[in-house]
Amino acid sequence: MTNTALDRAVRAAGARVAAALAARYRDLDLAEDGFAEACARAAEVWPRDGTPDDPTAWLYRTADRAVLDALRRRRTRTRLIPEPPPPEPTVEDLMADDNALIPDERLRLIFVCCHPAVAPDARAALTLRLVCGLSTLEIARAFLVSEPTLAQRLTRAKRKIAEAGVPFEIPGPDDWPARLDAVLTTLEIAYAKAHEDAAGTGRHAGYAAEMLELTRVLAELLPQEPEALALAAIVRYAEARRPARLDQDGLMVSLSDQDPARWHRPLIEAAHAYLRQVAMLDGSGRRCWQAALHGTWCARRSLDEPAPWSRVLALYDDALLTLGEDPVLRLNRAVALAEVDGPQAALDQILRLDADRFDGFGPYHAVLADLLRRTGRIDQARAAYTRVLALGPAPAERRWLERRLAALGNGAILSR
Repeated sequence: MTNTALDRAVRAAGARVAAALAARYRDLDLAEDGFAEACARAAEVWPRDGTPDDPTAWLYRTADRAVLDALRRRRTRTRLIPEPPPPEPTVEDLMADDNALIPDERLRLIFVCCHPAVAPDARAALTLRLVCGLSTLEIARAFLVSEPTLAQRLTRAKRKIAEAGVPFEIPGPDDWPARLDAVLTTLEIAYAKAHEDAAGTGRHAGYAAEMLELTRVLAELLPQEPEALALAAIVRYAEARRPARLDQDGLMVSLSDQDPARWHRPLIEAAHAYLRQVAMLDGSGRRCWQAALHGTWCARRSLDEPAPWSRVLALYDDALLTLGEDPVLRLNRAVALAEVDGPQAALDQILRLDADRFDGFGPYHAVLADLLRRTGRIDQARAAYTRVLALGPAPAERRWLERRLAALGNGAILSR
């Protein structure tokens, strides 16, 4: 037996188990280490003895024991006598009941990690690491920083939580404003990891359903907060398009080539409803305008209707980029610019961006490769495609990129 069962269990509930451990023992490092130990033991035991009936409960029990062992060793080193309190008798039962444990524990840990005591540039990153289970490298790429820099931020953030005695509890409404942006950023990036995999088969695929649920919960908790409503709309617009994101051969389909007839209309209608609430509240933040951009695409009903590139470009120029300079928004704007003013105009914009900062960011190299290809710079395009493939894109995206690269090798320049 392979470790497929363990992979599935970790994808489905790994970060949730870590969240429950962190909430119980008030120690983020112990929670991470305990869960890692449980996974290592599972990799050894499950192939030999078979997969347990409830993999989540098994991982929790094993991780819980590992944490208790670590606490005992810690006390021995510091010559402390008291034993830790015995495990609560109902914890394992709760772990076996997914609905009882989650989303409460995960939401609680999200707010712990987004506490104002943690530096603003580390709040979302820490949450993504502990609550969502993203690797340090994945988070570093999302924030356009180096992996060592991100690791230092995470270490400082965990130390600050311990030193400040941050309570592991969901704060009252008065404490939401100081944490909300980091919470929303966390959910945004977590969903982006699921969305970047068009086939929905990767280890972060489960985030799609979870973020649909968590954004719904947040929208209900904060019906007067435009940014929370907008994020709920964004996730639904994006997830509604999933049925059209692959062709019959399993290759990725670009947004403008997707058949709107295949989009999931109930999700689009739910997103429209959130966007109407945003409009009633006069929302004008970044997520509000991004939701409007998604809504513009999802208003399209047929491939016979022209793609709304001019409207999309106007939203970047007249709204999103007026809120402040953002290199990722600049990158996205270049995609629209290429369709309105041509690939050379877009390439000129891309070349003005800080290439070093984007080195580990796959979408940058994919856009650059496409623009280089369309402007006839074949050797440079080949290098850019090679770079994005080296960053490990999801299978459907990889196949699409490999097809583009192969076409360059044949001397062909695909029209789009």
